[in-house]
Amino acid sequence: MMRLPYIQSPLNYIGGKYKLLPQLLPLFPRQIGTFVDLFCGGCNVGINVPSERTVFNDNISYLIDLYRAFSSLTLEDTIDYIERRIGEFQLSLTNEEGYKTLRREYNEQRNPLDLFVLTAYSFNHQIRFNNSHQFNNPFGRERSRFNAAMKSNLCAFLSRLHERNIAFTCFDFDQFDFSELNGRDFVYCDPPYLITTGTYNDGKRGFTGWNEIQERKLLRLLDELDTRGVAFALSNVLVHRGKENMILKEWIERKGYKVNYLNKSYDNSNYHIAYKGGTSVEVLVVNYEPEAIEQGVLFA
Repeated sequence: MMRLPYIQSPLNYIGGKYKLLPQLLPLFPRQIGTFVDLFCGGCNVGINVPSERTVFNDNISYLIDLYRAFSSLTLEDTIDYIERRIGEFQLSLTNEEGYKTLRREYNEQRNPLDLFVLTAYSFNHQIRFNNSHQFNNPFGRERSRFNAAMKSNLCAFLSRLHERNIAFTCFDFDQFDFSELNGRDFVYCDPPYLITTGTYNDGKRGFTGWNEIQERKLLRLLDELDTRGVAFALSNVLVHRGKENMILKEWIERKGYKVNYLNKSYDNSNYHIAYKGGTSVEVLVVNYEPEAIEQGVLFA
C-alpha cells in the first residue's frame, strides 16, 4: 500500500514530531482500529497515521476548539476567514498594534479561528497562555506572517482532516475514557518530558503541569492498557543534558517493554540508531514487537 505524503501541522507546536515521522511510523502497528493521540499538540503524528478512526485529545481547551472549528468548516471558508481577519487588522511583519488589537479581541471573545490568525503573526508562530488563560505570546516582528508555506500546510492539513474519521476530545490524560478500546486499537503518548523544561510543562500556563506524580500516573495507565491487550507507544527521553529519567528507566526494566532509540538529530533516516554519546537520548517505548524491526526495515 502506498504511503501518503506526510502532512505537517500548520501550528509550530513545541515538541512536535513531524521530523521524526520517518522513524516513528514504521514502528507503529500496521492495522489500527482506533488510534488515540493522547497528547495531540500540533497533531503531527495522528494526522499521518492510517486508522479506521482517530481521536485527538489534549487538555488545552482552546487548542481543541480550534481543531473543532477546522473540522466543521470547509477549507474555503477557513481560508476566507483568515485572510479577511488579516485585512481587518492590517496584520503584517511590522504592525504590532494590529496584532495586539486582535489578541485583546481573542482573549475577550475566544473565536477559535482568531487563535490561528494570532499564531501566524506571533513570535515563532507559537501558542502560549498565561495563568489566567490569556493568550500572551508576543508579536513576531519581521519574522512571522501567514506566508505561502503556512497556507500550504494548513490546506493539506484541512484536506486530510476532512477525509478521515476523526474526533476531538479535551481531557487530562487520566480522565480520558479508554474503556471501549480493545486489541485492535493503539494509544500513542507524547507527554511533556519530565527532565526537560518548557512553557508546555512548567505548570504556569493555566493548565496542568508535569511532574513526577504525573509521570508515574501515566506509566500506571500504560500498564493497565497492556494488561488489557491494548498496544501503546510512548515518546520520551531517557537522558537529557546529563539528567536521567530514573522513573522511566526503572519502569522499562521492571516491565520489560521494548525500547526503540531515535535519531535526535531529526534527519530523514529510517534507521533505528543507537545512542552514541549525544546530549539527549530520545526513545519510543512500546509493548509489542514492531513489524518494521521484524521485516528488517530498522536495525539496532
